[in-house]
Amino acid sequence: MKIPTTTDIPQRYTWCLAGICYSSLAILPSFLSYAESYFNPAFLLENGTSVADLSRFERGNHQPAGVYRVDLWRNDEFIGSQDIVFESTTENTGDKSGGLMPCFNQVLLERIGLNSSAFPELAQQQNNKCINLLKAVPDATINFDFAAMRLNITIPQITLLSSAHGYIPPEEWDEGIPALLLNYNFTGNRGNGNDSYFFSELSGINIGPWRLRNNGSWNYFRGNGYHSEQWNNIGTWVQRAIIPLKSELVMGDGNTGSDIFDGVGFRGVRLYSSDNMYPDSQQGFAPTVRGIARTAAQLTIRQNGFIIYQSYVSPGAFEITDLHPTSSNGDLDVTIDERDGNQQNYTIPYSTVPILQREGRFKFDLTAGDFRSGNSQQSSPFFFQGTALGGLPQEFTAYGGTQLSANYTAFLLGLGRNLGNWGAVSLDVTHARSQLADDSRHEGDSIRFLYAKSMNTFGTNFQLMGYRYSTQGFYTLDDVAYRRMEGYEYDYDYDGEHRDEPIIVNYHNLRFSRKDRLQLNISQSLNDFGSLYISGTHQKYWNTSDSDTWYQVGYTSSWVGISYSLSFSWNESVGIPDNERIVGLNVSVPFNVLTKTSLHPGKCARPRLCLL
Repeated sequence: MKIPTTTDIPQRYTWCLAGICYSSLAILPSFLSYAESYFNPAFLLENGTSVADLSRFERGNHQPAGVYRVDLWRNDEFIGSQDIVFESTTENTGDKSGGLMPCFNQVLLERIGLNSSAFPELAQQQNNKCINLLKAVPDATINFDFAAMRLNITIPQITLLSSAHGYIPPEEWDEGIPALLLNYNFTGNRGNGNDSYFFSELSGINIGPWRLRNNGSWNYFRGNGYHSEQWNNIGTWVQRAIIPLKSELVMGDGNTGSDIFDGVGFRGVRLYSSDNMYPDSQQGFAPTVRGIARTAAQLTIRQNGFIIYQSYVSPGAFEITDLHPTSSNGDLDVTIDERDGNQQNYTIPYSTVPILQREGRFKFDLTAGDFRSGNSQQSSPFFFQGTALGGLPQEFTAYGGTQLSANYTAFLLGLGRNLGNWGAVSLDVTHARSQLADDSRHEGDSIRFLYAKSMNTFGTNFQLMGYRYSTQGFYTLDDVAYRRMEGYEYDYDYDGEHRDEPIIVNYHNLRFSRKDRLQLNISQSLNDFGSLYISGTHQKYWNTSDSDTWYQVGYTSSWVGISYSLSFSWNESVGIPDNERIVGLNVSVPFNVLTKTSLHPGKCARPRLCLL
């Protein structure tokens, strides 16, 4: 039998067979490239139909869809941990995503800060509908790490809602755990037959959103045949947050807001906007108290008649920077009890700088209760105070307020603005009607001008606050609370020693109403050469040529760990017979400077004090 050869096949069939073979070879790789892994269930059980679905193993490292708790990151900023629904996908969501795509709804879009109004199709979506972020937002990316349970989302900044850095949604706020709190401070002095001690406490209880607090102090003295011991309850109050209003509710003892009017003590109810409910990037101030002690002395600071700070200072100039006033406004009365028995008294006017609000920001403060003061010469009339501040466009801030009592009515309106390189300024006018202790009635107006400027380029901090009382008939709520037109407040035991001639702590005369007041605070940094400061206040009165004057000039610096300062102060007050002029030099040398340094050229480039 003859076997056909290639030559026996017609030429046209040869080309046809070749074409079929080459076509088959070309198609074969295509079939091979689309081949998938197949897991036969029969290898697990004889009846493979009862085996769970194994199809996800055929697609590599794919994970089952469902709800996973993940750490949510947006534009490299941690948003929080949240349960998110994931669905299976073939889209690119990262090499470690396990083939999962997060399912976004309106709540989650708000959580990441997406401005849905910029995308009409998103705004119309129902809240429970799954939204594909990659398709809905151009240039958005998703990277999900299944092993780390971390979801990274990148969204163009222009598509985000404007929110402050550090913002935390209110639904994530935590009221905290039940707790008992106790903060205390104890100072004392014993010697020369005299014992003197001071104790202060701030205690409290936290239960859910409620906070109960008590602030008190204890003074003790024994010596020279005299003994005194006294407990002062500065205040007891309960408070809680009102989250929807971003405010705090206080019931009990407290101090009014001081953004508009001078702060005063009260016993009643207060509801006010709380800066603590805003991020740190949207939030402010305690003054620095400076003075000069001639000897080792006890320093006492009072505000609104209450002791808010007490400690011991060394001879020379001192500076208190950790003061926590009971109010953000209200003059600070400073008393320095010297070891030799002398006493210094001066007042530091304390008021916040012009308060400007961001555009769209609104703050309110409402208080109703009895006037409360540590001054025994004042009564406790019932009063109401309401204030409001609002941020306007072009960096303007409008504010106003009222104070109402049986013998007092005041209304205030003001406007402030940020002047950019020129600083910040505010101007307000107050109209008041008063009935004083002698039943006389008065009516007057006051114009207040506030200015602040910080020149960082030159290291200068400049703050000027001027008060001008334009008429003789202007009085404050604090003035109306006095029981008598004129009087002194004495301290019989200012150093614990009973005296026949008491020390004058405070003097008031309502016949001398305030006329104008000017306060100046300037500090200048000299870089490596230390710093220079000047502080002062000048208060004039109607119907008298006397005035209150206090100023202080000082220089501070340091050299290889040795601190030194030179200062001068002057104090003159109406009704106080003696004026005070003090010059002080203070040098502080740490022990480690004496033990770890020596004067020699050594390895230094030139002779100087070198560290060993």
